[in-house]
Amino acid sequence: LIDDEVDFLEIFHTKLRTAGFRVEIADGAEKGIEAAKKLKPDLILMDMKMPKMNGAQAVIKLKEDPETRDIKVVFLTNFGDPRIDVEEVDRKFSKDIGAMGYLRKTSDLDEIVQKIQTFFK
Repeated sequence: LIDDEVDFLEIFHTKLRTAGFRVEIADGAEKGIEAAKKLKPDLILMDMKMPKMNGAQAVIKLKEDPETRDIKVVFLTNFGDPRIDVEEVDRKFSKDIGAMGYLRKTSDLDEIVQKIQTFFK
């Protein structure tokens, strides 16, 4: 779980662990990339908007590196337009740079956990 917001990391860390996931956290893209190289996680949940390096830049770096290019990544964002046509553009953008898609941070936590579980099937 990579995000620059400490409160968000704590909340999501607790929720995902309660749901049965093993969760490691990194408070920023640079630390997240380093951790991904060491841990080789099954999935990275990556915040889009972070200082220094944003989530899109971090995913591009991960996908360029042979050590990390096969790690699944899903964006977490406060952005996102609920209109279906705009949502499709957001999904396409995510996939074009190498992510599996995106989840809105503002969605219900139980719903987010259910969606995360689908990335492991």
